[in-house]
Amino acid sequence: MELLLGIDIGTSACKVSLTRRDGKIISDASETYSVYYPKAGYAEQDPDEWWKAVCSSVKRCIEASGCSPSDIAGIGIDGQSWSAIPVDRDGNVLTRTPIWMDHRSETQCEDIRRRVGEDVLFGLCGNPLTSPYTTGKILWFRDEMPDVYAHTYKILQSNSFIAYRLTGVLSHDVSQGYGIHGFDMKKGVWNEDVLQKIGIPSGVLPDLYSCHSIIGRVTEKAAGECGLISGIPVVAGGVDSACAALGSGALNNGETQEQGGQSGGMSVSTDEFRSDPRLILCSHVVPGKWLLQGGTTGGGGVMRWITREFAAYEREHSAEIGKGAMAQLDDMAAGVSAGSDGLVFLPYMAGERTPIWDSKAKGVFYGMDFSKTKGHFVRAAMEGVAFSLRHNLETAESAGASVSLLRATGGSANSRLWTQMKADITGKPITVPGSDNSTNLGAALLAGVGVGLYNSFDEAVSEAVRVTRRHDPDPAVKEAYDKNYGIYLELYEKLKDTMHKD
Repeated sequence: MELLLGIDIGTSACKVSLTRRDGKIISDASETYSVYYPKAGYAEQDPDEWWKAVCSSVKRCIEASGCSPSDIAGIGIDGQSWSAIPVDRDGNVLTRTPIWMDHRSETQCEDIRRRVGEDVLFGLCGNPLTSPYTTGKILWFRDEMPDVYAHTYKILQSNSFIAYRLTGVLSHDVSQGYGIHGFDMKKGVWNEDVLQKIGIPSGVLPDLYSCHSIIGRVTEKAAGECGLISGIPVVAGGVDSACAALGSGALNNGETQEQGGQSGGMSVSTDEFRSDPRLILCSHVVPGKWLLQGGTTGGGGVMRWITREFAAYEREHSAEIGKGAMAQLDDMAAGVSAGSDGLVFLPYMAGERTPIWDSKAKGVFYGMDFSKTKGHFVRAAMEGVAFSLRHNLETAESAGASVSLLRATGGSANSRLWTQMKADITGKPITVPGSDNSTNLGAALLAGVGVGLYNSFDEAVSEAVRVTRRHDPDPAVKEAYDKNYGIYLELYEKLKDTMHKD
């Protein structure tokens, strides 16, 4: 049996799956780890905790499958964007990495924009320079942690760190290139002149690889730690959103993946270099294509927060009634009419990325009164995330992208109610692939193409991606949602000055 191992380094957990050629998941496993918030605007994770979670999850995944590690034909890895993992010459992690929610480097970004020029940076990389990107974080290490900076040999991304631990090879895949503003998005190479102007030393960034390129093979040391065998090919992998796009079948021009993980957003596949400062542009994991993306801080993480902070009763009684706390909240939301009777939520729970790019944006509930129940708050939170999706889609369409159908991925896609809300609010039909492991599947498909199990990406998608259900917009609720969406946009515009006072 030829299996593919997909590893996903998400924000809240590592997920590992074993996949057959036809896309069927044989087994999967996951393990959570912490996000650390040492100061306001900071969000960090420990890459060594990622590695421990990978090792544990791979072992459990193989054990649950009943298969042998020798059945694994290749390994693909995807990971969250915009890490900055400093490692020394021996590959030791020197400090926790700031993650995509981290805004500590605003001073460094302002300095770079002033010295180099926003037009130069945007023209090369196709992305605005803001603090969540990797670029400013590297210079923050230089300014604020000089000892770490002095001992840094390479800066790695989330998936390239795991690839290094598996193979001993230092790499940087092209889909993660967009996090560093010395990356030439059109050519897929580092621009040494711009890197020098930014202040990023030559050589601190690893060599670039195509996402499906085999960078190395599992070492004996890694095999012993993970329960694998040595010699399994490992491909470079890619950023999680791009792997999710592949795993959902968003391969060709205009096909769009809707992201429902910890963060929210969407990725529109395009055959053209199509940048817009309000959005994010990255190389697709598929060569010769790009993804015009919206990336938001308020996605599935909003419901995790509500479940953690406001669902103690539901958690306590979940075993008794045979239904998890989040599913109970879903039922509550279903009992409230579309539009939440005027309750509107801004899901800016860690600042906001696209399309407003405001690190000081705050989460807001508007429209509270004594008639509102817990169900109203849950539904309004879900609707607020869907409004942020609509905001990004409308921005992408104003930039010239064409979006006719969304392909939902991530844990949020398991909620039929939430998926239907997104269809109703955006006015776009949504299909849901057969697995809620689309991100892992995308990583596995990269490995499958890399090792020759598939002859092309088209063949991989045709063989492995299946649609299980479809949600069409309901015109009966359009008026209620359109009214609240207008309030949603107006709230931010009227409150942003207040948000910036602290």
